[in-house]
Amino acid sequence: MDALTIPAVVERAVRDFPDVEAVVDGRVRLTYAELGAQVGEAAKAFIALGVEPGERVAIWAPNSARWVVTALGALSAGAVVVPINTRYKGDEARWLLERSGARALFVADGFLGNGYLAMLGEPAPDIVVTYDLPSREGSRSWADFLAAGAAVTDGQAAARAAAVGPDDVADILFTSGTTGRSKGAMCTHRQNLRTYRGWCARTGVRQGDRYLIVNPLFHSFGYKAGVFACLLRAATMVLQAVFDPEETMRLIEAEKVTVLPGAPTLYISMLDAPRRPEFDLSSLRLAVTGASVVPVALIQRMRAELFPEVVTAYGLTESCGTVTACSVGDDDLTVATTSGRAIEGVEVMVADAEGDPVPAGEDGEVLVRGHNVMLGYLDDEEATAAAIRDGWLVTGDRGRLDERGNLAITGRSKDMFVVGGFNVYPAEIEQVLAAHDGVAEAAVIGVPDERMGEVGRAYVIARPGARITAEDLVEHCRGRLANFKVPREVLFVEDLPRNASGKVRKIDLPRHPLTA
Repeated sequence: MDALTIPAVVERAVRDFPDVEAVVDGRVRLTYAELGAQVGEAAKAFIALGVEPGERVAIWAPNSARWVVTALGALSAGAVVVPINTRYKGDEARWLLERSGARALFVADGFLGNGYLAMLGEPAPDIVVTYDLPSREGSRSWADFLAAGAAVTDGQAAARAAAVGPDDVADILFTSGTTGRSKGAMCTHRQNLRTYRGWCARTGVRQGDRYLIVNPLFHSFGYKAGVFACLLRAATMVLQAVFDPEETMRLIEAEKVTVLPGAPTLYISMLDAPRRPEFDLSSLRLAVTGASVVPVALIQRMRAELFPEVVTAYGLTESCGTVTACSVGDDDLTVATTSGRAIEGVEVMVADAEGDPVPAGEDGEVLVRGHNVMLGYLDDEEATAAAIRDGWLVTGDRGRLDERGNLAITGRSKDMFVVGGFNVYPAEIEQVLAAHDGVAEAAVIGVPDERMGEVGRAYVIARPGARITAEDLVEHCRGRLANFKVPREVLFVEDLPRNASGKVRKIDLPRHPLTA
């Protein structure tokens, strides 16, 4: 019988595959037995520190063994995991922590030179744990966190894990909205596990695979399609904190990596890396990509030069991260031009403006129904009602289904673009630009970029007499937004195209590629 909670899946992996390598993170190597023991220690520490079932635990850190242990330990203690994007600035993270009501925060202070706790300021959650040495009064080290668990017995921890229910909320992943403020999508243990059983069945991830997780764990592609998929198949998680083509290829060679999911940007960077011939990449078997348009030529080149098996998939945070996926038997054209068919237990409908299904081959609004649809947005009934209509998740994407049920995404209903796999909502950037005293108005759109898929371009009307440059506004944004949200280009204009009511018509803004 399938285990229906994540603690039960961990327990089963420990029982059935104790000596299989579970996690590789630099010099840290853990078997499933060792991972289970560390998860148990973390769960006891959560209990000792008074974290109750249903309380939220936030993690603001890059991919690491401690990230995985923290998340699984929190889930085993009945808590809810709230990942935070490592590129966030202090204001963004503070808002998310307050919105989620996080009881504890785990942070890799100083990652890539970022002083996360200094950026965050006060107040912070009750419990702050740094993965390195404590960086300020009130935080504790990872070792001190674990030491607190000595007061809790194995039996108490086992009882807490056994009390976790399949329909308890497991995680809240925040996804931006067109208003510029994030909304927290709540998903349960059962939803996550059933979704990634379906994902594994379609993509072919299997026991014995060595899976390089370079997709960030704060994103469903890394966390759910990575950690959960590996737990379900007892595959090995090989963790990389920051994508670097040469380091990725070194890890593939050293660890005999077989599975490497990622955005198309990742594969383009590897294929074009000057030193690629110096590495033995012959262990690679499977690539899973998506998140943006994938050229047929890229799929063909990936299959010819790197991976025997390449599939594409589609999902969103509100659907546990997955809706459809191709299978390894699909041809290059299907893999490149569609996102495959709905996974087990999930329905996809392409609807017209009245909500009625359109014939195969016709464009419409993409709606999703099934076990993978989130419970709703945290403390936001209005947004939930707008997102889930008569049981159907309104994705905000437009697409078409072919006669075989393959979904092709053709556009976006929402005012959003995708930078290297990350969703970017212009309203948030426009608000930051508008806060500059030299800006009268700004409109942000996504424009084509060969490497990232899309990047942001800001059209700005300067205030009369203002002496500002494009560089000034880029730096203004860089101090307030995650790097992937910062416009790559700023163009000054006298006016913006508008409709009769005065609203900016972004469809009329030039979308030519970046100027040299």
